[in-house]
Amino acid sequence: MTHLPSTDLVVAGLGPAGRALAFRAAAAGLSVTAVDVRPQRRWSATYAAWADELPAWLPDEVVAARIDRPAAWTTGPRIVDRAYRVLDTACLQDFLALDAVTVVTDRVRDVDVDGVVLGDGRRVTARYVVDARGVPADPERAQQTAFGLIVDDATAAPALDGHDAWFMDWRRDNGTGPDDVPSFLYAVPIGGGRTILEETCLVGRPALGLGELERRLHIRLAARGVRTTGDEQVERVRFAVEGAPTAPGVIGFGARGGLMHPATGYAVATALSTADAVIDAMRRGEDPQRVLWPVRARSVATLRQMGLRVLLRLDARGAIEFFDAFFALPVEQQRAYLSGRDDATGVAATMWRLFRVLPTGARTTILRSLR
Repeated sequence: MTHLPSTDLVVAGLGPAGRALAFRAAAAGLSVTAVDVRPQRRWSATYAAWADELPAWLPDEVVAARIDRPAAWTTGPRIVDRAYRVLDTACLQDFLALDAVTVVTDRVRDVDVDGVVLGDGRRVTARYVVDARGVPADPERAQQTAFGLIVDDATAAPALDGHDAWFMDWRRDNGTGPDDVPSFLYAVPIGGGRTILEETCLVGRPALGLGELERRLHIRLAARGVRTTGDEQVERVRFAVEGAPTAPGVIGFGARGGLMHPATGYAVATALSTADAVIDAMRRGEDPQRVLWPVRARSVATLRQMGLRVLLRLDARGAIEFFDAFFALPVEQQRAYLSGRDDATGVAATMWRLFRVLPTGARTTILRSLR
């Protein structure tokens, strides 16, 4: 088997997580090889995060839209007193430059502790091997799905009811009834005078199909007086919210490494904010997995998997009750559950407080889901 020149780090996959790690590692002075079948492919997804999740090294120009107080509709409108940021996808990709990275354009056949095996049989070796290829499609894994239209801000205005953004809008003006699998509207400015209006199935096994979400979105928008032409830019979303195993000795990163929040689908900010800690461990000759997954982080991940099981069992009424109680919590407790990776005490306290205030039906569903 032919071997390419060995480096300090080889990264398989150049999505946001892999590209961020390769970029920051090269900036820190490590020699880096990255492998992707289409490394120059332009990203098209909408990426967003809570402002306090983003690392200090990310420049302001990477942010496309700033929403200081997004709203959520459960049994009524609630204001979330936590700043939210939508990233400029193209600017983010350009900023995470690969000029100092050796990029190999090829299919990844396998990733193991010794390196990355390419489609043509060659092997790329390195001191540290990272698998950042995302999570393979698998109907056994819980997924999030969404169908969205990108429209100008004026067109979107009737859907927003005077609010800056809907982080979640659970109103059932989308043609559904109490016995239907629930979905919500995500309506957020994305910069450049544009807003995304997206019907979202938070999690499902299986998740709602894109055709059904499209149907619901058009019903909802028509009910609110949003006029569409059929020429709008479309965003289609389907991804697993659960991680995939990696080979022994391989460092999983991004969604592949379990950095995605299983109950929300958010992962990009976590990858951006943890990249430097992983790289620092490599520079010290330590095991990056111990940095990524100390005992407290593993405990948090276990608790959030419990939360995922609960969400998979909730019906439409239960979902609304759950999020109504959640967004009534102090922002610090919301943050502990949504963002922190190592505050197991904070996550557990939030979950316990939620359980105590939920109606009996939702509490019964929670207990059944944890058996």
